[in-house]
Amino acid sequence: MSANWFETRGYGETAKEAFDEAVVAVIDEILTYSGGIAGKSEFTQIEVPSGQDPEAFVRELYENADPRVDDKWGPAGCIRLKDGEWLFFGWAAS
Repeated sequence: MSANWFETRGYGETAKEAFDEAVVAVIDEILTYSGGIAGKSEFTQIEVPSGQDPEAFVRELYENADPRVDDKWGPAGCIRLKDGEWLFFGWAAS
């Protein structure tokens, strides 16, 4: 089984609310297992270093095979972009 890198935005007051919303939205959209966030059951929240661009930070995690998000069977990564907006990312089995 292979893996795909995914990045999905979710919206909610908490990361958990946004994660649940993002999973449901993807499943509703494609009506099947996507090899992305729909295959994840948990996430780990990661703080973006002060002054660093959030999306550049996610690329760094990807390029450096950061162990927090480098396991297709492990949790998705999660960073807060702004109030009510979250970015979930990582490898997922496909």
